[in-house]
Amino acid sequence: MTTPATRTSAGRETDSGRPRVVIIGSGFGGLFAAKALKRAPLDVTLIGKTANHLFQPLLYQVATGILSEGEIAPATREILKHQDNTRVVLGEVTDIDLTARTVTSTILGRTTVHPYDELIVAAGAGQSYFGNDQFAEFAPGMKSIDDALELRGRIFGAFELAELATDQAEIDRLMTFVVVGAGPTGVEMAGQIAELARRTLKRDFRNIDPTQARIILLDAAPIVLPSFGEKLGDAARRHLNRIGVEVQLDAMVTDVDADGLDVKDADGTVRRINAATKIWAAGVQASGLGRLLGEQSGAEVDRAGRISVQPDLTLPGHPEVHVVGDMMALTKLPGVAQVAIQGGRYAADAIKRKLDGKQPKGPFKYKDKGSMATISRFSAVADIGKFKFEGFIAWVLWLVVHLMYIVGFKSRFTTVFHWLISFLGRGRSQRVATQQQVYGRLALEQLGAGWEVSKTGGPKDPTADDQDMTNRDSA
Repeated sequence: MTTPATRTSAGRETDSGRPRVVIIGSGFGGLFAAKALKRAPLDVTLIGKTANHLFQPLLYQVATGILSEGEIAPATREILKHQDNTRVVLGEVTDIDLTARTVTSTILGRTTVHPYDELIVAAGAGQSYFGNDQFAEFAPGMKSIDDALELRGRIFGAFELAELATDQAEIDRLMTFVVVGAGPTGVEMAGQIAELARRTLKRDFRNIDPTQARIILLDAAPIVLPSFGEKLGDAARRHLNRIGVEVQLDAMVTDVDADGLDVKDADGTVRRINAATKIWAAGVQASGLGRLLGEQSGAEVDRAGRISVQPDLTLPGHPEVHVVGDMMALTKLPGVAQVAIQGGRYAADAIKRKLDGKQPKGPFKYKDKGSMATISRFSAVADIGKFKFEGFIAWVLWLVVHLMYIVGFKSRFTTVFHWLISFLGRGRSQRVATQQQVYGRLALEQLGAGWEVSKTGGPKDPTADDQDMTNRDSA
């Protein structure tokens, strides 16, 4: 190990003597909170696990070759570069001390302690395998850029390997794609794989017919898109069937391996689906920071890791700690971007009002702006208040809304360009896939986190072993 787990204090944050606000997370909640504090006389530190702000609703388009990762994940520093009171820090938060009012973050063995006067926790949520984390080895989720790039490699790679195969059973396995979870992410993913196989790749191969690929959408629930209601769910299911997606409901996954998965139907029958590519789009689990905060504050934490907050989104007994987005448990709010955006802005406003000596605004009230899910080109479903749309009108609404929330003019321009290529034509401009993308995650997990740290160089810990895990001196 060549890089010590040093603990340093972010001293520059305290030089001005102004109140210090620490924001955990660079997603919708954290970013919009930071932007809302732009002109406040505060020192803001935004800690992100990644160096970019991720527009997560479009991850499936990265995975299926429509968009590049840069179009949906602009650098957080670039977004906030004109915000002089804000400092962006890369690191994963490993500890929050509510008594000392400090946040500890670590990146590749480098540990930093950030003192705060006000804290906004917007760490979001990750994939949940409902207690079967071993499934992740063979069925990646859809929560990060790494996930999307790995899935892109798996999807396009499956067709390439099928072109080489001579055994029909192996060809069938390689050309079977299973998406677990019939929520918006699963529906959008299954629809785009179907379009990829039946339109984009239709004429690209000589030994296989991509249009014969089998795309299966599985869910233990009895309807598609449960949160949209039965009418829109049935419309989505019918359209998926028309474009070649097999929708299998009341089907619970019981095991996953490299060659396929086992499924238990409603009657208790267990059957086998042989498939090379499995995609997990079912369930979310809030950041582990929720349980950490619950242990220190006494606040209740539910099974999904969400922490109970006060009506003003603060922790019980800790009015200086604001929890927003997927981490908070408050009257069963949906896990959508708008909840995080509105929560982040509300928390920022509460901090500014406190700074100005004003009374609190009142309890947080979520304004539901509706839900949308695209099924295929020119077809989507939208649930907006009393209005329910399906088909082309819903698809146009989906395009407009998603463009509004993509950060940056350049990203909007290139996104529209690539949408034109994919939706009006047959192309996919982002079809590059490598073995590193597919197997990098598994290799790093096998090597362990210490391996990454041993390769970063930097100051050496005099008490640590000078040899890394490969028994070579680090450069």
